[in-house]
Amino acid sequence: MTALSAKIQDVFDEPACDKNRGKDAKARKEGCARPLTPGAAAGGCAFDGAKIVLQPITDVAHLVHAPLACEGNSWDNRGAASSGPTLWRTSFTTDLTEFDVVMGRGERKLFKAIRQITETYAPAAVFVYSTCVTALIGDDIEAVCKRAAEKFGLAVVPVNAPGLAGSKNLGNKLAAEALLDHVIGTVEPDDAGPYDINILGEFNLCGEFWLVKPLLDRLGIRVRACIPGDARYRDVASGHSARAAMVVCSTALITLARKMEERWGIPFFEGSFYGISDTSEALRRIAKLLVRKGADPEILDRAETLIAEQEAVAWKKLEAYRPRLQGKRVLLNTGGVKSWSVVHALMEIGMEIVGTSVKKSTPEDKVRIQQMLKDDNHMFEQMSARDLYAILSGGKADIMLSGGRTQFVALKAKTPWLDINQERQHPYAGYDGMVELVRQIDLAIHNPIWRQVRERPPWDCQPDGKHQLPSANNDTATTRAVQNFAATTRTISAVEEIL
Repeated sequence: MTALSAKIQDVFDEPACDKNRGKDAKARKEGCARPLTPGAAAGGCAFDGAKIVLQPITDVAHLVHAPLACEGNSWDNRGAASSGPTLWRTSFTTDLTEFDVVMGRGERKLFKAIRQITETYAPAAVFVYSTCVTALIGDDIEAVCKRAAEKFGLAVVPVNAPGLAGSKNLGNKLAAEALLDHVIGTVEPDDAGPYDINILGEFNLCGEFWLVKPLLDRLGIRVRACIPGDARYRDVASGHSARAAMVVCSTALITLARKMEERWGIPFFEGSFYGISDTSEALRRIAKLLVRKGADPEILDRAETLIAEQEAVAWKKLEAYRPRLQGKRVLLNTGGVKSWSVVHALMEIGMEIVGTSVKKSTPEDKVRIQQMLKDDNHMFEQMSARDLYAILSGGKADIMLSGGRTQFVALKAKTPWLDINQERQHPYAGYDGMVELVRQIDLAIHNPIWRQVRERPPWDCQPDGKHQLPSANNDTATTRAVQNFAATTRTISAVEEIL
């Protein structure tokens, strides 16, 4: 069995996953990843999943050992933010050609690329990503990385997650394995304390973790490592010294949390910073874990004081939106932690949940949704664009919250839409983030453009359905403009029918 196959079987057999524990030994080895459709791996392969988890480590050079297209298709595909280094925004690739593949020059070219990056940028480390092409031709990136680390005196980390290995979620887990094998535990901090924690699965999209970190700072809690959002290599390498951990996106990094607990005794829990109640509960559980690991119990009282203060401020701000959003119906087409945390957040202000996707949710996520919605019919594993369109065009939802892939379904149905996935432009975490989320929903629903686009055009309001154009006695320019607009409208309608 190859090293990659062994890693894949190891992460598939995940004892921290209730769904996995209920399977027999053979089913556990097969894992939960769905096979990829040929030609449809963009944004969904293991390589892309590994880049998602590791690229937000900001002072590291991320080198993709592949033909140019692999790096071109994966670079900067998420809105993570950095408070300092910008090296992670620079795209590095070995740019293999057919000649390199045929002549077996891949490993030599990789070593030269590492040397050039080291001499030019002096990074804290270099992460080298294997891809489908280099895995198929058998380039030994681990041997090259080991030799380069000895030669240049810095960490060179092999990330063995080629796209052909499986899905994006599998790539998340393989990236975590690379951190466990080569990074975490390699640096001993000289300032470890009883209030150090790790945050796992937080990507700092739109800088939203910066809305949460000040709350932890006020409690005297230090984030030793936020993996991967706005992280530094040295912080990740010393993450084993933390006293507790919170997992934000369990489907991505549950294996990392479980193995860190086994190796270094770091207890963890799964929580969310989306919504007022969930943010408060996360702060409470962090404080309790730290007390369990030896911190002063007075942190519990300080946490409750902070929670009461922040909740009062947030609810006061939200009261202005409650009359405008009470009873509004929401359809969520997302997954993972947002499938339940955003549901809870919106229900807090009186909005009605029409349905929520649980495609990437854990069994624990689904249990939480069932407890909140009291009806399994509001959950769906996967809904086609046709079904989403039927719900929206039928007026069963006032707004859809989803990622960019389904925004055009909402626009075609002339229904307000808000991005809550990685492409979003606003941070929604923490108390202030919840206020911002509600504000954006209010702006979207009450935007006057939706009333206008739903109205029939004036030339299409006759009982017989014929277009009513101005008479010949009217201004010629006006008549021509209306005729052109009518023609454009008919063209758009024809295109919509095709789509």
